[in-house]
Amino acid sequence: MDLNMIWDFFIDQLRKEDGIVDAHVKWSAGIPFIYITSNKEKTDIEYSIKKWSARAMRGKRLHSDTIFFREEKSLYVYRHRFYVPQEKMFCCGNLCVDCVRLRQ
Repeated sequence: MDLNMIWDFFIDQLRKEDGIVDAHVKWSAGIPFIYITSNKEKTDIEYSIKKWSARAMRGKRLHSDTIFFREEKSLYVYRHRFYVPQEKMFCCGNLCVDCVRLRQ
């Protein structure tokens, strides 16, 4: 799974969204920030982010996390990341409640 392809699809679809003038990602200290220039409401932008991140992750074992960072006039900045969920992949022998042997 290549996260660059997922990021490219996600950003391309955000750019095509009505009311969004521009969208791009900047990485700062290893953390991705989405910069969105738009004349839409903040709630509409967040809906678009959720919609296109869900479509970008479709069929893959990924999750996304979006946190509003700041706003300046028509520029909105969000911290957004795609990540693989952390879950146990093997039995450690400690009789854990969430043991992989107990999965259906």
